[in-house]
Amino acid sequence: MTIVVAPDSFKGTYSGAEVAAAIGAGIKDGGGQVIQLPVADGGEGTFDVLCRSLQASAVTVETLNSWGEPQTAIVGLAADGTAVVEVAQASGLTAARNSPQDALSASTYGTGILIAAAVNKGATHIMVAAGGSATTDGGAGAVSAINDRGGLRGARITVLSDVTTTFLEAPRVFGPQKGADAATLRLLEERLNLLARSYPRDPAGVPRTGAAGGLSGGLWAHFGAELVSGADAVLDAARFDEHLKSADAVVVGEGRLDSQTGEGKIISAILARVQKSGRRIPVVAVVGSVAEDLGSYARHFSEILIATDAAEMQAAGKSVASYFRSGRG
Repeated sequence: MTIVVAPDSFKGTYSGAEVAAAIGAGIKDGGGQVIQLPVADGGEGTFDVLCRSLQASAVTVETLNSWGEPQTAIVGLAADGTAVVEVAQASGLTAARNSPQDALSASTYGTGILIAAAVNKGATHIMVAAGGSATTDGGAGAVSAINDRGGLRGARITVLSDVTTTFLEAPRVFGPQKGADAATLRLLEERLNLLARSYPRDPAGVPRTGAAGGLSGGLWAHFGAELVSGADAVLDAARFDEHLKSADAVVVGEGRLDSQTGEGKIISAILARVQKSGRRIPVVAVVGSVAEDLGSYARHFSEILIATDAAEMQAAGKSVASYFRSGRG
């Protein structure tokens, strides 16, 4: 009996790798074989998951945070020329800073430095995880930093995100969580309108161009960046479909299972691939909590188990192994 364990992080508490390890230990205790595939959808945890899947080495880069202060960040560089850049490291809400958080002045210039550094290290394909940004500059800062450092030199960019928000929607959708009040939102909207009209390609109505406050749109407009589902890109990098061929069951996980889980998040992407496989593979969810509004979405799972710490995750894994060994699955 082989069980693929593919959890997202339990935000703020356990990484996807920690969740997979705990559940996997329980499955082994229960007599099962386990394939650990921690996953993410373009936001928190995506950088670590991709670097692990691609066996990318860590390269330290001196960059700037969103307000121009010196910042150290890490770029992942794989042997095949793929690099992984995380927007949150240089241009994120949680990046270290001494300056006050200011949504209007926040710039993606530091992320552009990371992209340019990857190119200078020989990368031919840069995967940009777009979650967690503090910025709404339409990618103008990143574009300037890349051009200041010699451009992409033939390298291509893929932006990974879990949102389909368009360029001009970005201030309204993401601005408040970045500290923008009503007056600032109006200024951000005006800025993105002006940028959209001035860019080589107009990103205004293109899905996914609003990720990271329009960073994805700026990279799309100037460099032809590919904008993709972070969940699907991560599953591809982890060779999920290949591992699914030998799976008797799949365990998914996240901090909270709710109505938004089915809206482009990693669990919905996994369920779609299981269905596409043509095999009746049971899927078990191990989650920190379940929202009251989950409703009919619960029918996608053979079981839903609650686990809030590592010991409970391990116990859940053992329960899953026992469940399927008994033939009830």
